[in-house]
Amino acid sequence: MKQKQTVSRRRTAVLAAGLAMVLGLTAVPLSLQAQEFQSVQRQALDRIVAVVNQSAIMHSELEERVTQTRSQLAAQQIDLPPERVLREQLLDQMILEEIQLQMAREAGLSIDDTELNRQVRSIAESNDMSLEQFADALEADGLALATVREDIRRELVLRELQQRQVGSRVNLSEREVERFMEQEGANRQQAQQALFQRRANEELEVWLQEIRSQAFVDNRLDGR
Repeated sequence: MKQKQTVSRRRTAVLAAGLAMVLGLTAVPLSLQAQEFQSVQRQALDRIVAVVNQSAIMHSELEERVTQTRSQLAAQQIDLPPERVLREQLLDQMILEEIQLQMAREAGLSIDDTELNRQVRSIAESNDMSLEQFADALEADGLALATVREDIRRELVLRELQQRQVGSRVNLSEREVERFMEQEGANRQQAQQALFQRRANEELEVWLQEIRSQAFVDNRLDGR
């Protein structure tokens, strides 16, 4: 049990570096017949909750993200916001992700299986596990390795896009670096890294607002 909890906490910390990433819980059907019935039922009840340029975000996708987030916050013993607020925040997050993924596809950005395998293996090793042990631990938490791999691939694509778009916006003056060194007692490398990260976070927020305002978004949550 202790090992499982450690995996969950470390996995969240590693995957959330730069951008917050949520890993999902998948329901296990009682039988193939029940699974097929649930799939047909979901398709019949599914609807569009947001249109982002030429793509759509479905209600089922939002519900999956809500379930994922509830599970993650509960595991970290963090109080959930009101249900309506949670759904609105998560849909806004999904809209921003979709805009960025569209930009990444247009730019030809992708993560090949070799790089993905390296990242997955690195996460397993950071938890002192082999890949097989890591997959077993994920399964014990209700997670499929294949699903986690695609989540990691998506986050890597988003990170690469953000680094390309935001990195070129960050410029540090020598005076800024020297002032930071004097105030914080840091060496030059530490000052440059800290200032760059601070400025990059600021520029990232500005950039996200820019691309959000430039995209066509039709938010249909709760019949808007």
